[in-house]
Amino acid sequence: MNNRLLIIGGLTSLALVLVIAYLVGFWAWIFLGVVALLLVALAIWDTTQRKHSILRNFPVVGHMRYLLESIRPEIQQYFIERNVDGKPFDRDQRSLVYSRAKGQDDHKAFGTERDTNRIGYEFLIHSTAPVPTPQPLPTVRVGGPDCRQPYDLSLLNISSMSFGSLSKNAVLAMNKGAGLGGFIHETGEGGLTKFHRGNGADLFWEIGSGYFGCRTEDGHFNPERFAEKATLPEVKGITIKLSQGAKPGLGGVLPAAKVTPEIAEAREVPVGVDCISPASHSAFHTPRQMVRFIGQLRELSGGKPIGIKFCVGSRTDVLAMCKAIWAERIAPDYIIVDGSDGGTGAAALEYQDNVGTPLTEGLMLVHNALVGTGLRHMIKIGAAGKIISGSDIVKRLIQGADFTLSARAMMMATGCIQAQKCHTNHCPVGVATQNERLMRALDVDDKANRVHNYHKLTVREAVQIMASMGVSSPSQLTTRMLRRRVDHLTTRSYASIYHWLREDELLHEPPRGWDADWREADPDHFGEHAPISYLQGDGPRWRTELTVETSALSLRDLEIAERSKDSDGEGAPEEPDAGTRQPERVPVGAGRGSGGTGPDSAGGRGPGQGAGQNAAEGGGQGSDEGSPQPRTGGEPPVRDAAPAAQGTEMNRGTRRAETGSTPVVSDAPRPEGRPGS
Repeated sequence: MNNRLLIIGGLTSLALVLVIAYLVGFWAWIFLGVVALLLVALAIWDTTQRKHSILRNFPVVGHMRYLLESIRPEIQQYFIERNVDGKPFDRDQRSLVYSRAKGQDDHKAFGTERDTNRIGYEFLIHSTAPVPTPQPLPTVRVGGPDCRQPYDLSLLNISSMSFGSLSKNAVLAMNKGAGLGGFIHETGEGGLTKFHRGNGADLFWEIGSGYFGCRTEDGHFNPERFAEKATLPEVKGITIKLSQGAKPGLGGVLPAAKVTPEIAEAREVPVGVDCISPASHSAFHTPRQMVRFIGQLRELSGGKPIGIKFCVGSRTDVLAMCKAIWAERIAPDYIIVDGSDGGTGAAALEYQDNVGTPLTEGLMLVHNALVGTGLRHMIKIGAAGKIISGSDIVKRLIQGADFTLSARAMMMATGCIQAQKCHTNHCPVGVATQNERLMRALDVDDKANRVHNYHKLTVREAVQIMASMGVSSPSQLTTRMLRRRVDHLTTRSYASIYHWLREDELLHEPPRGWDADWREADPDHFGEHAPISYLQGDGPRWRTELTVETSALSLRDLEIAERSKDSDGEGAPEEPDAGTRQPERVPVGAGRGSGGTGPDSAGGRGPGQGAGQNAAEGGGQGSDEGSPQPRTGGEPPVRDAAPAAQGTEMNRGTRRAETGSTPVVSDAPRPEGRPGS
């Protein structure tokens, strides 16, 4: 039926075109002839190419599939999805930013569209006796006992976004907006640039592992260059970036072709040379070295606030930092917790979806760690990651933050439409691109006013919500004021869902659940290094009870009895007949062969089992029972290696050549997206 309709529709369309051509005249026939020849050429090309199977089977008409696929995001976003369906920000959230940025009415009629009975739904508790909205709006003082130039932060600030990742017009607009509103603009690890200065904005200069703007020629930290910029009057604080929420544990490679003269000037790197941002810092490698580095930056900057920013990974690492702070008596003035639900200009999907701790859990972990170690009173905490509304700010303050930062909301205030093309250099509104033609559409002065409006109205709404909750200061918020639906019949407050540590609790009596991590935390090591218990000791044995039909003893007593009998010589096995060859019993895990496989290889390996048999059977070097070998992770895979059965060089070359029209990916470092990512 479908084919018949397709044929009928095609013939009808062809007849209509021919009638129109007949009525128009000679030139219409020429035009149709040219179109027909082009379609024939396209059909020949489609049937002979080897890259797209659809086009080989359905020449010409198969292009319609790719055309519709290219506009699928726009169709989905503007015509199909509901107001609360879009990701990462739904239409209601985007509309809220746009309306506030333009100074328009941001109210909505007829009630919420959210499913308030959904498990995980969270809501704030209002007071029966609300208080007046405090004036002026509250701020947060950042500066520990060693800070000589403390700074008062707004409850909402611009999170780190580098020039290169953003266009110069977007950086200028955000910077001017921050100057108008009196809140912080964090520079991003791309460096302190000329576009961040001269607009009246206060800055937090972020320093990443590439040390852009304060680096030596070989990419290491340069104290002299740092001191020159850190003492500038508009620089109010310095943030050491350890990791980013959307791609924790990753560095970046800015390809040589994307290192333009402006970006090279900002980052102090050569033009046309690969710009490497390593995964970890070269200035320090342990928690103790990190806090010493904090002390060094504080002195070089003249006593300005120094902080660190990271996405929480191992709780052991966070506790190791706390131990290092106590050991060296050097503390950061603030810690910014970046959640894995934060954004990025470019990252692998696996990292965005599966690596890193979400902001809620990471924020509470850092807050608890600082409280439990007696450090919370001197270190302020910032929260960054998908903060867009006043209620988001209040929620993060309840969960342990003192202030918040937002990146994508500020991008939307600057004109971003969530096209999700940041890594392609084709941002349609000129926010995340270095294309001069596209970025000229972004009017700096107009968008600066929008950034200012959005910040002012959102912070005002956050303070109004707190007043509705009966508090006039963020310090009065408690974990009882935020509730979460845990099942269809029950809601519970954060105070009852989560365990909140008491002051100095980790120093005196670590609670269960924290004690193991606290013991393992080492100020001289990052990472979890506690041994795995089942890999230690004298290795696995056969279960003794399998050799006994019945026994009234417990398993532990039975094992003791069996060992006693063996030591007394009782129960020893009879010697086999000389003419009968008994198979040699090989303790599981006793040896490792380079070519053999264990008896359980087909079904997987259990804890402590070896990968091979003894040396005689597997061809490798065995070991005595009771002497476990270190874990090696097995043999590393060889890229493009041919199977052993086809191990000739000719076969390998033939297999590598059969790639069709798709090129083989090179072994060069993978660029992490577009400029500045």
